[in-house]
Amino acid sequence: MNLKKPRFWEIKKPNFLAYLLLPIAVLIQFLSLLKSSPKKTKFKIKTICIGNIYIGGTGKTSLSIEVKNILEKKSIKSCFIKKYYSNQKDEQILLKNHGELFLSKKRFNAITEAEKKGFEVAILDDGLQDKSVEYDTKIVCFNNINWIGNGFTIPAGPLREKISNLKNYENVFINGNLQNLEQLKKEILNINPNIQIYIGKYMPENLDEFNIEDNYLAFSGIGNHGTFISMMEECGFKILKDLEFADHYDYKDEDIKKIINLAKELDCKIVTTEKDFLRLKDMNFNNLKFIKSKLNILEKEKFIESII
Repeated sequence: MNLKKPRFWEIKKPNFLAYLLLPIAVLIQFLSLLKSSPKKTKFKIKTICIGNIYIGGTGKTSLSIEVKNILEKKSIKSCFIKKYYSNQKDEQILLKNHGELFLSKKRFNAITEAEKKGFEVAILDDGLQDKSVEYDTKIVCFNNINWIGNGFTIPAGPLREKISNLKNYENVFINGNLQNLEQLKKEILNINPNIQIYIGKYMPENLDEFNIEDNYLAFSGIGNHGTFISMMEECGFKILKDLEFADHYDYKDEDIKKIINLAKELDCKIVTTEKDFLRLKDMNFNNLKFIKSKLNILEKEKFIESII
């Protein structure tokens, strides 16, 4: 599903439409409580699940890659696990570029395969709501700009589960560009005073490929478009226009023509994200450049101690 979140999800004070859908959201949550949970499987391989409560754009994949880098430096044999979705080829390719990826329609099967191949740690990109696996470590990711939107669960808001469920978790990551941190920490600790809070900051890795004196049109089809634009502006890019598409958007020829023509009208260059580039590299989009970024973990040593 290519999801472009409704704008009312992001209004901090829920509006009429959110309240109109609230009974459906409450019913869904109630039915999920009644649904019998499958028996959880505990694997020999250590499992680290990096997921979210807010749907889309919280930095799960970026954090998964950074955790893999950390374990690699410690000579710990690790791999990625991801549930197969046909519309998430961009994330699948990105993970494969950084290590071995086990894909399956059931995470249980992917973890079993990784265990058979002798991996010591399985890093799951998404899966907090999968009740079939007993994870060794669970990490909830948030984006510092989006946070919890209007605070309601789907379809009244952007949350997969109630924010009060943070009392059931031990680790939280706030990813983005360091805004609003003290307020968010306060809100999180009010729910769970014992939770460990970590901070991740997006850092561009290929700035030398760009002339920031140029004017740019920036576009993306990711879950945290605002953070992408904020990171570029923080680096000094002059963005005359930015276009936001749905997360995992399947670009069409007409979309490419629209972007190219608009850039010509504005006399500016075009830039996008690495995920979008991976979806577009086989299409007729000449001279498209992308920002390659990584997630820099603040207080990294503290985090390493918590997962090893």
